[in-house]
Amino acid sequence: MTFEEIGRFLEEHDCFTILTHRSPDGDTLGAGFALWNYLSDMGKKARVLNGEGFPDRYAFMYTGYEPREFTEECVIAVDIADPNLLGSGLAEYQQEGKIDLCIDHHISNKNYAKHSYVDGKASAASLILYQLFKALGRPISRQIAVCLYTGIATDTGCFKYENTTPEAHIAAAELIQYGFGFAIINRMMFDIKSKGRMAAEHFVQANMEFYCHDRCALIALTTEIMEKCGIESAEFEGIASIPLSVEGVDLGITVKQRHEDVFKISVRTTEKLDAAAFCRQFGGGGHIRAAGCEIKGTLEEVREKLLAAAGELGL
Repeated sequence: MTFEEIGRFLEEHDCFTILTHRSPDGDTLGAGFALWNYLSDMGKKARVLNGEGFPDRYAFMYTGYEPREFTEECVIAVDIADPNLLGSGLAEYQQEGKIDLCIDHHISNKNYAKHSYVDGKASAASLILYQLFKALGRPISRQIAVCLYTGIATDTGCFKYENTTPEAHIAAAELIQYGFGFAIINRMMFDIKSKGRMAAEHFVQANMEFYCHDRCALIALTTEIMEKCGIESAEFEGIASIPLSVEGVDLGITVKQRHEDVFKISVRTTEKLDAAAFCRQFGGGGHIRAAGCEIKGTLEEVREKLLAAAGELGL
């Protein structure tokens, strides 16, 4: 769909469900709540759903949000490349034909929705939403600007990741003009860490494993370790960048246990490797420098599969 077609789609319907992905980050929630505010300002009924709930660290984005009961008319997925990323909490929406529109920026998008707007070059789904709102010409509120800025800032690592584009900087500059505390947002998102998060970082740094002539670094977080640190899942956001911070490492792998025999894999790479291609071997995907997947098995089995794939890269 074009922006004009999406605009007509939003005008022609009245009751919207907005879906965000499991282990919600700043971009999926930023895009989701920006769209919720936008639709609400249009006089539409809307709600944002996440199968795992909304993390406290993003509470400033959903201030004033109250889920409404209504008969669902349309379903929109934001920042979701694959319906499996909805998780078990939103399993009903994984069925074919359930999602009417997907707005996403992942090159690995499965084209699962009836209609899609996917821009793999966009720094964030929130950037696409900002461009959409500008194209449609309706004024946006300060709260919408807060959500969109947060989504763009978090998905670009405060504008330091390779996916940062001139468009992302321009959008951020324009959004800052709405007069919200962007410096406070950046401090909350990137500088402030709980004692539990600090403990988790200390653990992974002390127990990091190196392979392939030290060009591959792997960290593993089991449920036991996460419970010991005593922090919620959202606080682990950004921890996947730690392996790549080691000099000489081109492939950083983070293994995080979700269930007894299910592990979430986050991969980060330098310009020498394709993270999305690496994860596609395991049914995942994402971006060229940042991607993910899930692998079932014991930690030892999962590690063995990942290292076998890493060994084939010729590191």
